Amino acid sequence: MYELLKTEGRAKRGRFHTPHGVIETPVFMNVGTVAAIKGAVSTEDLEGLGTQVQLSNTYHLHVRPGDEIVKKLGGLHKFMSWKKPILTDSGGFQVFSLAKLRSIKEEGVTFQSHIDGHKIFMGPEESMQIQSNLASTIAMAFDECAPALADKNYVIKSVERTTRWLERCKNEMARLNSLDDTINKEQMLFGINQGAIYDDIRIEHAKRIAEFDLPGYAIGGLAVGETHEQMYHILDETVPFLPQNKPTYLMGVGTPENILEAVDRGIDFFDCVYPTRNGRHANVYTAHGKLNLLNAKYELDDRPIEEGCQCPACRRYSRAYVRHLLKAKEMLGMRFCVMHNLYFYNHLMEQIRQALDEGRFSQFKTEMLDSMKKQ
Repeated sequence: MYELLKTEGRAKRGRFHTPHGVIETPVFMNVGTVAAIKGAVSTEDLEGLGTQVQLSNTYHLHVRPGDEIVKKLGGLHKFMSWKKPILTDSGGFQVFSLAKLRSIKEEGVTFQSHIDGHKIFMGPEESMQIQSNLASTIAMAFDECAPALADKNYVIKSVERTTRWLERCKNEMARLNSLDDTINKEQMLFGINQGAIYDDIRIEHAKRIAEFDLPGYAIGGLAVGETHEQMYHILDETVPFLPQNKPTYLMGVGTPENILEAVDRGIDFFDCVYPTRNGRHANVYTAHGKLNLLNAKYELDDRPIEEGCQCPACRRYSRAYVRHLLKAKEMLGMRFCVMHNLYFYNHLMEQIRQALDEGRFSQFKTEMLDSMKKQ
């Protein structure tokens, strides 16, 4: 159940009740693709960094170690020793982004594994079965993520098929949740809005999937080639047609600036690999912009990555030391940067929630955007 606590313009402050605990929104979901955050970050670390939700990947876990194995071990929560909510994406995006050879039909998609090349078939029912085996809190519907700049006629057909697939996902999840051996019988399904950069297709699809009365809705197929301005325009046009009394999730987004702009447009949930990927490459986020710690100017810099930050790296270590670790290819340097970035993102979401609680989000957004431009 989603409680809408407060609004400021289109921005929403909510609370989402799940079988694995309450999620305070807006929220950033840390991306643990293969049931782990890249960068040697443990569950204990994530708890200390303020993580509310982890996201894991259906396709990757199906390929390795295998969703049946995860089920035999008690589901993803037990497997990775994480008690809070987990969202699993459907595998749809990976099918379209990783697969060199694929064949899309009404039944589903046949493609080759990116690991060993063996043939895999995945359709709505298979995606739901894998996610049920993983026993995540929230399962995402199986959809086609068409390229943002795809031909309009193709996008129309793709979105129509995605809608038919959503109905099959809903029916299959209801069936799976009724089985005796299902680990999480309260697994929730989120539908996904698609339509590339075409306002009319997006709006029509939003209206159509809203009729399914699902626990939540996502906007997919953005941050895949279009400009930031195009993405914001799609949000402006589409979000008003999704139910305000349900959480809205913008998939795969984004930078701190993207998050502030999207919260302003009514988004509750975010996920992105940026904090971990950038951290592994020595790029760290601060309230005054992004720093590259490999730059020579940090060689003698005895300040923390960010003054006042309470992450494990900033509480104790200097930029100079973290830079040295990175230059020496010590894993600890990468780990510090990833942990700092995850803390920064989670703390930013706390600040956004507090600003919404206090009715000053618009002012906070303006101040943060100005501050982050300074670097």
